[in-house]
Amino acid sequence: MTETLATLDIDIDIDLAPVVAEQPDELLFATVSGAHLYGFPSRDSDVDLRGVHLLPTAELIGLREPEETRSRMWDRDGVELDLVTHDLRKFVRLMLRRNGYVLEQLLSPLVVHTTDAHRELAALAPGVLTRHHAHHYRGFAATQWRLFQKTGELKPLLYTFRVLLTGIHLMRSGEVQAHLPTLAGETDAPAYLPDLVAAKAEHEHGAADVDHARVESDVERLHGVLDEAQALSALADAPAAYDALHDLVVRVRLTGVDGFEG
Repeated sequence: MTETLATLDIDIDIDLAPVVAEQPDELLFATVSGAHLYGFPSRDSDVDLRGVHLLPTAELIGLREPEETRSRMWDRDGVELDLVTHDLRKFVRLMLRRNGYVLEQLLSPLVVHTTDAHRELAALAPGVLTRHHAHHYRGFAATQWRLFQKTGELKPLLYTFRVLLTGIHLMRSGEVQAHLPTLAGETDAPAYLPDLVAAKAEHEHGAADVDHARVESDVERLHGVLDEAQALSALADAPAAYDALHDLVVRVRLTGVDGFEG
């Protein structure tokens, strides 16, 4: 069973349902990621759509290389759209590689299109979470911090704080939480984060009006908090859902998205 949700609880002045209908292969899901998911979109932010498509079996068993990842950017009704989808098998393999980014897409509450297969895949997500996902968030934070040091822009600074706090929250709770305004309410978050989020709403690429020494100190502190949370985490060392995910991929491939029943 498929379901398209044309109205999302975010400020996007475009109907996204037709975008789903235009895709060449069946979609298991499409969600909104990026700044809208993270809770700090600007007036001129693009809309990041992420999802999973299902390639026909013939495209996987023939001689030609399958199009496992599709990426497209275009303007629709004055809104810049960025769409990336992976074939189901590739997406599941990414899930099994301590990749927090794809889990955020899978579990995004900003759903454009969903199916029974999407819901079953999301239900299996806890079975791939490990304490080693901290490495993903630690590395992402380091990349964004270097970008902030180079440009001085607010966007990479917010990304730095977002991924560190997401990693800490995941290590402690086993929950993937990507929404910075929610994470800003937690004990370890700097008190000035809501002000930075509000400033980001005005300009996508504006400069960060911050005390650089203070934010550097807070970033270093949060790295330490993440290290400690990882060491104390109750999450497993390795994914436990490999067999269940394998079974899901086979069943969806054999039946198609519309014929799948969980």
